[in-house]
Amino acid sequence: MTGARSMAQRRYLRRMAVAAAFYVATLFGGNYLIDHAGVTGPVVWLLALLPGLGVLGFIAAIGLLIIEEEDEFLRLLIVRQTLIATGIALSAATVWGFFEEFGLVAHVEAFWWAVIWFFGFGIGGAVNRVTMGAWGECG
Repeated sequence: MTGARSMAQRRYLRRMAVAAAFYVATLFGGNYLIDHAGVTGPVVWLLALLPGLGVLGFIAAIGLLIIEEEDEFLRLLIVRQTLIATGIALSAATVWGFFEEFGLVAHVEAFWWAVIWFFGFGIGGAVNRVTMGAWGECG
């Protein structure tokens, strides 16, 4: 790898930056409006939805990177990352769910499973590096 980013990777980074800015603005903005401006009622539903759309933007950016990346090896690495992330997040959610069902642990808010997925995405990159010699997603 030369270190130069492909056009698909540059578009991916722009999309991730936009999604991150949207996520942060809507998360903090929504919290502020609810806590300090006294927003209530149906508007709260919209404010709660918006940060989730930011997370969907992250996932869409990764999906579009897989579609648009022309280098087949890089696509393979990204797909491996997403599979590892999905396996980690779904396994953790399933096991934790059974622990909750049997009263062994406290409830975890659902948005944390996306956080676990992104953590798994990083683990997937490290697995790629160790097993394939390259990180994958824009690495």
